[in-house]
Formats: sequence, C-alpha cells, structure tokens
Amino acid sequence: MSTFRNRLPLTKATQLQEEESRTQLQPPTPKQYHASLQATLLGLAALRKAHPEVLAPGGTACVTPTSPWPCPFPWPGHVLGQASPSGARDPGALLLEALRSPWLRALEAGTAVELLDVFLCLEANGKELADAVAAGNAGEPLPRRADELRAALEQGPRGLALRLWPKLQVVVTLDAGGQAEAVAALAALWCQGLDFFSPAYAASGGVMGLSLWPEQPHGLYLLLPGAPFIELLPIREEAQEEATSTLLLAEAQQGKEYELVLTDHASLTRCRLGDVVRVVGTYNQCPVVRFVCRLGQALSVRGEDIGEDMFSEALGQAVRQWPGAKLLDHSCVESSILDTSEGSAPHYEVFVELRGLRNLSEENRDKLDHCLQEALPRYKSLRFRGSVGPARVHLVGQGAFRALREALTTSPSSPFPPEMPRVLRHRHLAQILQGRVVS
Repeated sequence: MSTFRNRLPLTKATQLQEEESRTQLQPPTPKQYHASLQATLLGLAALRKAHPEVLAPGGTACVTPTSPWPCPFPWPGHVLGQASPSGARDPGALLLEALRSPWLRALEAGTAVELLDVFLCLEANGKELADAVAAGNAGEPLPRRADELRAALEQGPRGLALRLWPKLQVVVTLDAGGQAEAVAALAALWCQGLDFFSPAYAASGGVMGLSLWPEQPHGLYLLLPGAPFIELLPIREEAQEEATSTLLLAEAQQGKEYELVLTDHASLTRCRLGDVVRVVGTYNQCPVVRFVCRLGQALSVRGEDIGEDMFSEALGQAVRQWPGAKLLDHSCVESSILDTSEGSAPHYEVFVELRGLRNLSEENRDKLDHCLQEALPRYKSLRFRGSVGPARVHLVGQGAFRALREALTTSPSSPFPPEMPRVLRHRHLAQILQGRVVS
C-alpha cells in the first residue's frame, strides 16, 4: 500500500473534470460491469427477501428512461415481465403504461428527483393521461381504469401512489448525491405509506456502496471491497490538519467521518470524490456507512465554509416554521455569481420550490437567516460584523428545477447517475432558476 500511495498521489475530482467528461459516458469496463451486476443481483435478492411478492411477473414498472438497477443491461425487466416497455425513452409513454396497470407492487425510477418530476407531471397532466387510458392510446381502451385515475387524482397528492396502485409496496430508486429532499417530499406526499429502497449508492466512478437491508432506514450502505478500489481519507475539523494518508475499509472506525477516494482501474487515477460518509457499523470486515454531504457543495463567501448537510438542516428547520409548506427542492448561489450584491455585503441567493405555500412573506424569508445564525457560530459572527449580508430566499414556480436538471443533463460533463447540485457555480444555470422566481 505504501508503494501504491507513493506512486499514485491523491487528485481532487475538480482536477479531473475535463478527463471525466470524455470518459464517464463510455461503456463500462469489465470490472465496473462486475460491480454493477453484483449490486443488481444482491439488490434484487434483498428486495425479494423484504417484499416477496414484488418480483412476480408484471409486478414492477419503471416510469423513467433510466433504471435504478446499476447493471447497464435491461435484462431484469425481461425476466420480471415489467409493465413498462423495456428500453422505452419517452417518460410520458412509460407513465401511461404504468397507469394502465393497477396491480403494480413496485414503482421504479432512475433517481428520486426524477420520480418527483414524474408525480409533478402527473398532477399537471392527469386529465390528459386519464383520457389517453380511456381512449386506448397505449393499447385497448380502459374506460373503467380511467375513471379510477380521475377519482384518485381529485383527492390531491397525499397518498396518491397507493390510490393509483392499491397493491403497491415499495419505491425503488438509485441513490446519488442530492436526493434526500426528493425522497423526503415523496414519502410525505405522493408515496406516503410506501417503503423506499435503493439498491446502491452510485457516483460517476461506479457503484460505491450496496444496500442489503430494505427494512432498515433509507440511506445505509455497505462499502465494497474490490473494484472500484475505495480508500477512506479522514475528515479533520481543522483545515490546517487536513489528512493526507488514507485508510483501507477494514481500518474504518465507527462514528468517524471520511472522504471517499476512488482509484479508476482504466487510468489508475487516485481521486478524492468529495463524498463524505459517516461509519455507523460493520458487516463482517466492511464498514456500513451513511452518506453525509459532498465537499464540493459548500457555501463560502467569506471563508465560513457552510457544508451541504449543515445548510440543508438549517433550511429544513426554517421551512418547518412556514405554515403548510413542504420543501420539494432547493439550490443556492453565491451573490457574486449573479452580481446581486449591488454594493452590499456578499450573501447567499437561495431558490426553493415548495408545496403548500404560494408566497413568502418577509418574516418567513428572514427565518432562514436566523436558523443559519443559530446553527453556525462562524456565520453568525460574520453577519454581526456585516461582512456577510442576510440570505435572500426566492420561491420558484413548478418546473423550475426540472428545467435546471434538463440543462444539466445536456452538459458534456454531466455525471451519471445525475447528482442534484445544491450549490450552483455557473451563471447560466443560476439564471434558469432566477428567471422562474414567482415570489
């Protein structure tokens, strides 16, 4: 290991962005395929153990063009007789086919944010979809099923999935960065009463961790020995004491936090991914972890360095004080990127999409800044001195974040699976949200 570390110095993911944009969309290498196949097989076995009836032929439907199963081939759909046509690329056709199948027991989507888009689309276009089912646009006419769809949609979003598919048991999505808020929104509204299962945690470098326990709280993963090769870089509280020596998986300590280091077998690049995990247990000699945050998603206009997890927690606390509001999505921009300081102190521009609240009062907007100050002494000190201005909160209309995701997927350097950014670094992306502010 000492020779390996000496010959392959640590590299940050930002230094490899250009190379990744040329390689990450290529077909998987044999080693990557082996890990994906392993994750798919073990995930199917775990899902079958927790929900034996789910894998019966015709019991599952994928409502997005991408699948939650890491294996790049569509064979699970053929074997399981999925209701949705395998290989279909039109999300509308996939959703329509699923709506025609009232007996579904599992609903699949590439990621939670993609599934959130599906349900928002279903609410917006429910009448047209029901009419299409009645007219038989995707098969024989089903007028009785269309009436069931209309009745289910009229009752609102809460519990909608179970009204549409009464036998539904579990929602399957692939976990990646920035999915937690979408999972929370789905669980609280459209998918209320359903279990959530992610067969793996994935990044652009491959499958990082396996989920073998559908009955456990969402978000626990087993880090894999083998390909891709993973090391753990200890997280230090003081930046000047940043660790430079990595640990192997068996050396991880429970309760500690680590940044993942991945070695790409194709180019032998030893890269710091920026994904931070907390070790919560062990399985044999491998650590069981919960993903905490992404270091690249930190806010810092005066060196305060507010992490993704800390900001999301403060925002969640503020939203809970907004009567009737449910957070669907959010993203932040440092004021210098949008040139919104206008001679005042630098600050954060925060864009939120909500359910249950159409306008934000000034009192509600101020609560986020108050929560940030309460949770982060460094930020509070900068605010007291006037070095940082108050965070400005903007409510965006429905579809704003879907437009942002569409813009992200068209980028040559877009990762797969798609990670939802919580901090935008490019003006053209921030302007997509800025142009859709409604309050």
